[in-house]
Amino acid sequence: MDKNRAQSDGQQNGPLQDQRGSPDRLELGRKVTLLRGVSIIVGTIIGAGIFISPKGVVRHSGSIGVSLLVWIACGVLSLFGALCYAELGTCIKKSGGHYTYILAAFGPQMAFIRLWVELVALRPAAMAVISLAFGQYILEPLFMPCAIPPLAVKLATTIGITAVMYLNAMSVTWSARVQIFLTFSKLLAIAIIVVPGLYLIMTGETSNFENAFDTSRMQLSGMPLAFYSGMYAYAGWFYLNFVTEEIENPERTLPLAISISMAVVTSCYMLTNVAYFSVMSVDELLASDAVAVTFADRVYGGFSVAVPVFVALSCFGSMNGSLFALARYCNLSSLPAPLSSPTHLFPHHHPPLSSPPTLFIHLLQIFVGDIYGLLNFMSFMRWLFIAVVVLGLLYLRYTHPDLPRPFKVPLFIPVIFCLTCFFMVFLSLFSDPVNTGIGFAISLTGLPVYYIFIQYSYQPKWLLKALSNRALQIVLEVVPAD
Repeated sequence: MDKNRAQSDGQQNGPLQDQRGSPDRLELGRKVTLLRGVSIIVGTIIGAGIFISPKGVVRHSGSIGVSLLVWIACGVLSLFGALCYAELGTCIKKSGGHYTYILAAFGPQMAFIRLWVELVALRPAAMAVISLAFGQYILEPLFMPCAIPPLAVKLATTIGITAVMYLNAMSVTWSARVQIFLTFSKLLAIAIIVVPGLYLIMTGETSNFENAFDTSRMQLSGMPLAFYSGMYAYAGWFYLNFVTEEIENPERTLPLAISISMAVVTSCYMLTNVAYFSVMSVDELLASDAVAVTFADRVYGGFSVAVPVFVALSCFGSMNGSLFALARYCNLSSLPAPLSSPTHLFPHHHPPLSSPPTLFIHLLQIFVGDIYGLLNFMSFMRWLFIAVVVLGLLYLRYTHPDLPRPFKVPLFIPVIFCLTCFFMVFLSLFSDPVNTGIGFAISLTGLPVYYIFIQYSYQPKWLLKALSNRALQIVLEVVPAD
């Protein structure tokens, strides 16, 4: 890729223009309806987070009442961010999510750094967590009550993520259909927890809610980490923006799907946490390694084996939704050749295939072992760049006031979202300076990559030739995207 082509992304053929391909071009079809859009968002958000994050939220908030307020605040903040992304997605009708919007507002260098951080750190770590949770829970019924060998978890995880990759590579339609099924499976898993929990509360099991707002354990320095845990569970509300070009009637479908999805997710999360506390105190929840399994053991007894299965399906749905969006995220022209050129379309089905290096990073994270250090700094980088995206929305309103905006949020929403995110991010510099420093270092590694591969157009010819091998395209039945 030459320098002019890289610059053209943000200028002549940039995301501010509504690109309409010719009839002869091989492009992505508009196959994402409102129901599929809701299923993608809900299916991606509700995954391992609701079964992992409650412990982190309670630990850093200190009480049941404050933790529930944190969950509500995280839901409102996520809704604000999602509505801001809905405005960006309807005025910049191009897939790519964060990358496309930063490119439009701040240029290719900042956009590339965001893309680089996403591919080498954020997505691999997040996918590894969800995948390992899938492997853990899918094997739970086979090994209960014994401990599961770590190697067995990793092998099951590899099989699961390989199945998701194959499904996404074969058909957009079948991937979306499976996602709808898994979304209903997720909601069923939530119902299995919520229904008996609410029943216990209605029958008088409310002792754990006494002194719910006891703040003796709460520390201000820990609140950003509580929000990080909560926002991790809500992560995924921005994935539909990665496939804007595949959405039917995006001006209506995108904001409506986001609003419906966030209402469903926030309600589910609040009810699930209330259900947890109906049978567990704060100390008991903090002592549990698997909150959902502990809840099921106390409520269902011998039938508790069903809960790990539904949790595994929930994680599988998050893997499917994440990879569905990530494949489109890789299908961007400003990536260096090792990451972008392997991105192909299947001529019979038209789904893009993620590049092998990015998929290799996913598998590497799974087998490395300890990924929790990555998760600590992942939230810092994620919310820093999301705040930059919404700041770009405000900047575009000032620099491009005449840009068509079929959906426009009130000004206070992006302002509140930006201020809250930046406050949360910079306060965490004092709460956890080591991991935030690592996050900064990883972000800065994108600068030399950008200048070597993009600015100075250095691309090894042998690598380009290997990646564009015609025989390989014939065997795999793929062609480069136009």
